[in-house]
Amino acid sequence: MDAVSAQTNVRLMARRSEALPRGVSQSHPVFARKAVNAEIWDIEGKRYIDFCAGIAVVNTGHCHPKVVAAIRSQLEQYTHTCFQVVAYEGYVALAERLNRLAPGSAPKRSFFMNTGAEAVENAVKIARASTGRPGVIAFNGAFHGRTLLTLALTGKAVPYKTGFGPFPGDIFHAPYPSGIHGVSIDAALAGIEKIFKNDIEASRVAAILIEPVQGEGGYIPAPAEFLQTLRRLCDQHGILLISDEIQTGVARTGRMFAIEHSGVIPDIITLAKGLGGGTPISAVVGRADVMDAAAPGGLGGTYGGNPLACAAALAVLDIVEEEGLCRRSVAIGEHIRAHFSGLAKTFPCIGDVRGLGAMNAVEFFTGGDTTKPSAEITAALKAEALKRGLMLLNCGVNGNVLRIMVPLTIQDAVLEEGLNIIGGVLGDLAAGKVQV
Repeated sequence: MDAVSAQTNVRLMARRSEALPRGVSQSHPVFARKAVNAEIWDIEGKRYIDFCAGIAVVNTGHCHPKVVAAIRSQLEQYTHTCFQVVAYEGYVALAERLNRLAPGSAPKRSFFMNTGAEAVENAVKIARASTGRPGVIAFNGAFHGRTLLTLALTGKAVPYKTGFGPFPGDIFHAPYPSGIHGVSIDAALAGIEKIFKNDIEASRVAAILIEPVQGEGGYIPAPAEFLQTLRRLCDQHGILLISDEIQTGVARTGRMFAIEHSGVIPDIITLAKGLGGGTPISAVVGRADVMDAAAPGGLGGTYGGNPLACAAALAVLDIVEEEGLCRRSVAIGEHIRAHFSGLAKTFPCIGDVRGLGAMNAVEFFTGGDTTKPSAEITAALKAEALKRGLMLLNCGVNGNVLRIMVPLTIQDAVLEEGLNIIGGVLGDLAAGKVQV
């Protein structure tokens, strides 16, 4: 028996607990051996359907042949030079492509880092340099990263902020509109006006930072009317609008950028996750006059825009176009929402079904009472689904939201198999065969 086949998930979890700090969490007690498209096989050979996509990273599926081929081809040339020391065409070609794809007719500039948090931090740096102002407004429920600045921007305390303060100043949070949670568009806009009156004058605000669909906050799409009003508000006060597309970008919502659904043109866009097809890369894309505000040497990083990741990202963008993944995302999302809307007629615990493209959520409440969020139902569903071969993730400020983010390349039969597992678990939960 070789070393790999001798391993078990239990043994590796024991090794993990000895080697890693407890702050590094893990959603499933499973270790991967192989992954193809929307399926993962663990170290023991068990197959799982993947409804997580590495948190909306492998939009093009695990190990897409074109992504693998692009990485392999680049691997044979060079793996690292540091772009700021010796440049390479792949970085420039990727920047050119994103500049063309970004909404708006104004000239664009792009550059690359490694993580979503780095992209957000750099977007804030650029906004401050461009406007000469310090303030940034983000939203309750937002998630923008785990560095100190991005934690300050993040609007969810537990577990992300616990024990890590104090955080950088001149960061403020407004309500995020959500009908199911009782926050109207008017209330959200009033929250921003209160910040202007009580905390920081509008003339000192550099940027408003928003996820067009909140991720960790519960997969809540921002109403188009709200985004359009934000754009007008920013224009009125000379504030830059930053669209955080770390989780929503690269066809996830049925458009290359989720902000496009509203017709709003942001000043800066941040990207990561789906861009690299599984390789670590993030991007900041914005209006040229804004992006050029930072002085030479003010932007960049040793590994930013790694050659392998740039090659993978170019392949991802090819796949999105050639395989029509924006259209596919729309079709997947419509099917998923229809499926859960049907289940909601049978299971009153489903209080809301929502989404944009293939970024969908189901929110659970005790007895259908939307004042009683049930993280227990979501946790039980997730745990039992794993036993039956389906990987799921939850989110939301109350932990009661099931988020569905399948690879956009998932086969119809595999998608249906996963959805049927969820229906079966909900039925057993309702019958008391699975304990909450």
